[in-house]
This record gives sequence, structure tokens and C-alpha cells, in this order.
Amino acid sequence: MPQVHDVQAAGSRVEALLADLGAPGDAATRAKAEELVRALVELYGAGLERIVEIVTEVRAAEVLRRLVDDRLVAGLLVLHDLHPLSAAERVRAALDTVRPYLGLHEGGVELLGVDEEGVVRLRLEGTCHGCPSSRITVTDAIERAVREAAPEVVRVDVEGVTDGRPELLQIRTRPPGPCPVPEPEAVP
Repeated sequence: MPQVHDVQAAGSRVEALLADLGAPGDAATRAKAEELVRALVELYGAGLERIVEIVTEVRAAEVLRRLVDDRLVAGLLVLHDLHPLSAAERVRAALDTVRPYLGLHEGGVELLGVDEEGVVRLRLEGTCHGCPSSRITVTDAIERAVREAAPEVVRVDVEGVTDGRPELLQIRTRPPGPCPVPEPEAVP
């Protein structure tokens, strides 16, 4: 079975290695390492672009679908801005994967939009809206699915999320005036 690579984890590792090379007094080494990484990324990005062009030219829709369904390849296509689906389309597909889970509780989620800064706006529906467990649902299911499908998303804003703490019921003295509950009549 082939090893599964995580594009974001690999990018973070490269950044950490570059930071290690940039130790004080070693700026020239860091600059050369950054140039090396940039050259490699440009080379394989150009190769990916050519692959997508060829697949598109021969109208191999099934091959393109398999490429975008592969998590590693899809991550690289997003990294090089070559993914055939927009961020909104990928977020919509990600939400489709969590809807069965939300539906078990008669809840749902609606995509309100994805802005140019990469902020996804969602609204919880049904029993999910205002549910005390909505923060956990959003964090564990919805945000994870959205970030896997669209790693370029910078934030997910969700309407209908509560912090999980029940609202306190304030007990106060009865307001002045007549009693709102009629007095029971005396039983003869």
C-alpha cells in the first residue's frame, strides 16, 4: 500500500527546516535553501499543470475525477491553483459528507458563501442551530471536513453556534401588580 502524504504537514516540515537553516549568521545558506525549494516547487507545479492540460485535452473526465478525488493529488492541485473546482464547490462537497451525521439529529448546515479572503460563512439548521453541542459539531465535523477539502480557507464563521453553556434562568421577585395567574375559586 502506498504511503499517504499530507500536503500541509509536508509544507510545515519544509518551513521548519528552512527556519532551522536560518539560524543567526547563516543567512546565505537559508537563501540558497529557499531558492532550491522554490525551484523544486515550480518544477513539479509546472509538471502538474501539464498533466491537467493533457487530461483536459483528451477529455479524460474519469481520470480528472480520480485525480481530484485523491487527497494527495487534490492537495497539490490546490497548492498550485490548478484544482478544477472552486473553493466554494469543494466546501459544498465537504458539507455533503457531514450532512448524514447532522441529519441523524435532524440538523443541517447551509453554505452562505466563501469570500475572496478565504472566509467560509455557514449557518446551522434544524436542531443544530443553537444546540448546546453545536460548538463540538462545528469543530469536530464541519470545520475538519471544510479544511480537508479547501486548505486555503483561513476561517470558518458559523451562525447558530452556542458555547455549550446553558443559559441561566434568573429567578426574581414577582413584579408589582395583579397576579398573572387567577386565584382558584373557593370550592363549596
